[in-house]
Amino acid sequence: MSDEKIFLENESRYGFDETVEKIAFEFQKRSWSLSFTHDLQQTLAKHGKEVLPVKVLALCHPKHSGHILDKDHERIISSMMPCRVSVYEKSDGKTYVSRINASIMAKSIGGLIETVMTNSSDEVEEILTGLLIVNN
Repeated sequence: MSDEKIFLENESRYGFDETVEKIAFEFQKRSWSLSFTHDLQQTLAKHGKEVLPVKVLALCHPKHSGHILDKDHERIISSMMPCRVSVYEKSDGKTYVSRINASIMAKSIGGLIETVMTNSSDEVEEILTGLLIVNN
């Protein structure tokens, strides 16, 4: 699934709600924490704007984040934490999953941050693999 794009998007094998549930389950099964789910459809509805379903899952794993957050000079990257996976419907009625291609971004940073972000990104992709349709 990895390529040179900054943002990765794949169609889900499941509907919207089932995709959100399966992603949460698969990450938590592998000791990731789901710190928050942002329901952007609901947020916008409170402001009178109707959009198709969009949920952004904020995910964190201590083995990755701990390497960065316990070093003062690496904390600058904390604005990109935790990892985020977005699930949304498009007007074609299909459900999609997107995420930042952190390993591509990490190359420009280097050092410990590159190592941690690449490892984290690889793990995210591994977890998502069974849930997504990969376009060749």
